[in-house]
Amino acid sequence: MQTIDAFDKEFPDETACKNFLVAMRWPDDVRCPRCKRTEKVYALKARPFHWTCCNLDCGGRKGYRFSVLTRTIFENTKISLKLWFKVAYLVLTSKKGISALQVHRMIFGEESTHAYHTSWYMVMRWRAAMRGDAFPLTGTVEVDETYIGGKDRNRHFNKKSAQVRKAKGPQALGDAVGYGKVGVVGAIARKGNVVCKVTGGMGADTLGGFVRNTVDSKVTLLATDEKEEYRYVDRRMRHEAVKHSAGEYVRGEIHTNNIESFWSLIKRGVVGTYHHVSKNYLPLYLNEFSWRFNNRKNSEMFADLVQGVSD
Repeated sequence: MQTIDAFDKEFPDETACKNFLVAMRWPDDVRCPRCKRTEKVYALKARPFHWTCCNLDCGGRKGYRFSVLTRTIFENTKISLKLWFKVAYLVLTSKKGISALQVHRMIFGEESTHAYHTSWYMVMRWRAAMRGDAFPLTGTVEVDETYIGGKDRNRHFNKKSAQVRKAKGPQALGDAVGYGKVGVVGAIARKGNVVCKVTGGMGADTLGGFVRNTVDSKVTLLATDEKEEYRYVDRRMRHEAVKHSAGEYVRGEIHTNNIESFWSLIKRGVVGTYHHVSKNYLPLYLNEFSWRFNNRKNSEMFADLVQGVSD
């Protein structure tokens, strides 16, 4: 990524931002977002960055009008494209993430009349745009699971597990290990990409299904911990496990240190930056951390992100 000074020089105004968005969305020729064709698409001279599609099965004689913002995350918002781009830059250059409140302070200032919800909306829309899983993973792959959420000792008194059990009964806690937390499973190819998902549980069906969907059956090595449920993964894979319960963490090339380092990165972001992450929005935060990790060596990561803003 370039410096913030170079970024500001590249995108000084709305025209520069829209020209860049056109180049990213339609590198060859402007394409109708409805019918996906380039034929009979004409620019509107009176309205820059607007076009009309006159294909009979699309716009017909009257034409279907669209702009560079149509069917993107920027559509139907009054926020300038320059601000959208600046928020994306801040998100991409923050290794441990950046909160919407911090974005609000940096973009609009402490005494701005803009609502905090505006900054929150922009950040969450960018996280939603960071979609696309990098699988199937090949080579040496590590798979591990974790729980993300606060510790019981840090909760308010009436929200501690003992008080919830007393008030609502044992069934209110669900999984005792993951009470108040959200289960996440992930896979990482060494010196490659990472994929992680929020799961409804940690059973054999869930973990086995995740491995089948994200890891190539011809993988060189699948490394996990000794969790019983991993025994049900594809038997065609070379599967080895380290026994954490016995104090074993590395046995030659068999370890899960890389995926555990990624978990540490996410948890440091949650604890130090966001402080609290809703279960409903956790998949978007996982999008952000995994996308940024997978593009850590990509100098064109901003351009690639902008390319993915349309449906």
